[in-house]
Amino acid sequence: MVRYVSKIMVLIAILFCAAHLTGCLAVTQTPALGLLYTNAAAPITATSTAPSDKMLKGTATVTSYLGLVATGDASIAAAAKNAGITKIHTVDYHSENMLGIIAKYTVIVYGE
Repeated sequence: MVRYVSKIMVLIAILFCAAHLTGCLAVTQTPALGLLYTNAAAPITATSTAPSDKMLKGTATVTSYLGLVATGDASIAAAAKNAGITKIHTVDYHSENMLGIIAKYTVIVYGE
């Protein structure tokens, strides 16, 4: 029985490493991916709404653990709702990944 469990653990380790090396555990959208660490931001979209002095900033995040479990709501609607934004000006994102262990994807909405 111990041999069987040992073989299963080795198989799981191999599958984990293979998934990590192929990028399956990484945040899916990023302008550049670092093998050990990623911390990148980039734009998603802009609207024709003119910027104002009352600009608000809303965020919404999804977090992934080991590429096995992901939880959160990183939608534009959720980010806008979190800040009470009704008129969206621009939408950016920020992605962060540490060895595929913990990955975060945050949508940032600016507007009124």
